[in-house]
Amino acid sequence: MLKIRNLSHVYPNGYQALKSVDFSLKQGEVVAIIGRSGAGKSTLLRCINGLERAASGTLEVDGVDLINAGGAEIRALQSRIGFIWQEYNLIERISVMNNVLAGRLGRNQSQATWAFHFTKEDREIAVEALERVNMLHRAHFRADRLSGGEKQRVGIARAIAQQPSLILADEPVASLDPELAEQVMADLVRVARETGVATLINIHDVELATQFCDRIVGIAQGTVVYDGPADGLTDEVLNRTYRFDRAPKVYGRTILREAARAATHMDEEAERLLRQAKRRVETNV
Repeated sequence: MLKIRNLSHVYPNGYQALKSVDFSLKQGEVVAIIGRSGAGKSTLLRCINGLERAASGTLEVDGVDLINAGGAEIRALQSRIGFIWQEYNLIERISVMNNVLAGRLGRNQSQATWAFHFTKEDREIAVEALERVNMLHRAHFRADRLSGGEKQRVGIARAIAQQPSLILADEPVASLDPELAEQVMADLVRVARETGVATLINIHDVELATQFCDRIVGIAQGTVVYDGPADGLTDEVLNRTYRFDRAPKVYGRTILREAARAATHMDEEAERLLRQAKRRVETNV
């Protein structure tokens, strides 16, 4: 489904965002990518979606070689890749239903669809997608009337309405409070498993990644430093992922969220959180 070998990407300013990345994704698998800000996670998703063309290596999605593919091939592939954005990326002034139907535009290129005159089949697919995320009752609401959690559920429904081979989610719960984040993550993973769609989730919240995903891929400095099950995220792995350039820290299973945030932001507040986390671990031992 997704095969990546020795993938590298260099931006025009000379910054190398990815260095010899290797991993694969099977049909129906749900995988989380974790790592510090600037580790290369978002760049990787953009390369997989064809928004960036990787410099070298092998990148195949559904058998399409994205390194050497032409523009028409990339556009055709993008219609089969659902993308879920951190900031929802909805059209605020139109209805929830039409936002979900927008996911059908890549599949149906007729002039009628661009005027939002969709077929009965398209509408049935959109209704089913909204039902999967419990948002059908909001179908005729304008998107700007929704809460953040509702907007992200609509984003999930739009991606599913594409009937994709692959879903990419770039920090899909980063804009939500912790309780909503868990609920939306649960919905995303449940829908992915119900539909059997391979799903790759870029996420900072390590607790949510370990709670919901089949596998974890840790990236540091543009390189994969861990690829395995959630229970393999030892202190050594987490330090290699988040604190490769700093003194190692002790991580507790119940404080992974704070530790990951601390290592990401690396400021005085982060240091304070890490000290608190360490004291809690020592107290509970």
